[in-house]
Amino acid sequence: DYQDGQPALEHGLAAVVLEAARKRGTTIAVAESCTGGLVGGRLTAVAGSSDIFLGGVIAYHNEAKRSLLDVPADVLEREGAVSEAAARLMAEGAARRLGAGAAVAVTGIAGPGGGSADKPVGTIFFATTLGGVTQSSRTILPGERHEIRTRATQLALYLLLTRLEASPGA
Repeated sequence: DYQDGQPALEHGLAAVVLEAARKRGTTIAVAESCTGGLVGGRLTAVAGSSDIFLGGVIAYHNEAKRSLLDVPADVLEREGAVSEAAARLMAEGAARRLGAGAAVAVTGIAGPGGGSADKPVGTIFFATTLGGVTQSSRTILPGERHEIRTRATQLALYLLLTRLEASPGA
C-alpha cells in the first residue's frame, strides 16, 4: 500500500501523532538540528496535516538556534548545541515562535565525525513541550549517519506521541 509515493507504513507513526494532537485539540511545531527536517517531513507527508502541523525550524548552526529559537548564546557555549539544555530551549522556542501547543526538538551527533568521549557519535537529545511543561531525554543510537538520523526522527515522533496521549497537563 502506497501513499504520496511512499509506503503507507512510513506515514503510520506520523499519522498517529497528528491524530493524537487533533484529539487533544492542539497544534504541533518542531525544532530540528541533526535530523535536518526529517521530523517535519514525516508529518507533512500525511495528507491533512496542515490543520495540526504549524511548521518547524531547522536550526543546524548555533546562530540559527540563537536567533530563530531563542537559545541563549551562553547556554550554547556552556552546555553545547548537543545538550539537554539546548534541546529543551529549542522545543520551547519552536512552540513559542510558531504559536503551537506542543513541540518536539532533536539535536545530536549523527556522525561520522564530531563525537567525543562524553558525547559519542549517536548521542541525541530530545525535548517535548506541552501545556507549559517540557520534558527531555538523551539516548545513544547505533548505526551509520543515515540510520542515526532515521532512528532519531522515529524516536522524536514517538516521544511526542507519548506526551500527547498522556493525561492532560502531562
